[in-house]
Amino acid sequence: MRAVRCLIPVMLALLLDALLIDTVQADCNQQSLRIAVIPKKSMDELLKEQRPLIERLRKATGIAVEIVPSSSYESVVDAIVSGGVDIAWLGPASYMLAHQRDPRIEPFASLTISDGYFTPAGHHYQALLLARSKVAGTVEALRGKRVVLTDPASTSGNLVPNAEFSAAVGEPLAQFFGSVAFSGSHDKSLDALLADKADAVFVSSVRADEYLSRGLMGRDTFKVLWRSEPIYYDPFVFSGTLCPRLKERVRHAMLNDQQGLSEFLDAQEASGIVPVSHAEYAPLLRVMETTPAVR
Repeated sequence: MRAVRCLIPVMLALLLDALLIDTVQADCNQQSLRIAVIPKKSMDELLKEQRPLIERLRKATGIAVEIVPSSSYESVVDAIVSGGVDIAWLGPASYMLAHQRDPRIEPFASLTISDGYFTPAGHHYQALLLARSKVAGTVEALRGKRVVLTDPASTSGNLVPNAEFSAAVGEPLAQFFGSVAFSGSHDKSLDALLADKADAVFVSSVRADEYLSRGLMGRDTFKVLWRSEPIYYDPFVFSGTLCPRLKERVRHAMLNDQQGLSEFLDAQEASGIVPVSHAEYAPLLRVMETTPAVR
């Protein structure tokens, strides 16, 4: 009788384990994989560029894969935190914002950048301050001028300039420049500078390289008046609710046999995809904590 009583807790524990396994397996039976991407450029361009990756993930997972249109960095952060999407391609700062809201969100891959005029080959890029040559040849000449940022949650288009550039000039952006505005994306910022609607912009060096490769500007079109410290490139992240089996299939599809993703990589001016973890982005938290708000 005593032996039977001793077996009961063991049997209950085994039953609980079985139920948990069944729950995980049921969670993996989702019918689609939803992906959101921060709007660095127009959504039409993003959808076109993501097609090779979507097709690779569809074959790897055996389920439908779709890109969820996003209007802002914040909307992508909200989507991955709420579980509205399963995977997001975030900027470093927007990942940190999402991770603060849900520590289960997990970075798993990032691109290695091809060598460019503005960006050296490797895992890092920089925030650039670009100015029209006829407006300013030095940082001090931009005092009181019009500057355009990208998005409040953008790493190179807002947070890093607010911390590092403000420290370099000894005052907040809003005091140094005559006006500060957000464009919504790096491409819109560069377009504003090309259209003479801004005197200077803070943008990603990678986006400047793409404009150069597409012939939308030349090497001497704008002056680079400031560069940030190197920033680890944008992470792909899993939501906190995606099941382990699907995570493993996605990892394998993106990190192995990358020749099949050459079209996607070429569109991103990238040479490959590498695994990443939270450690690559954790140092950015210090920058975010000291960044003054821009109104």
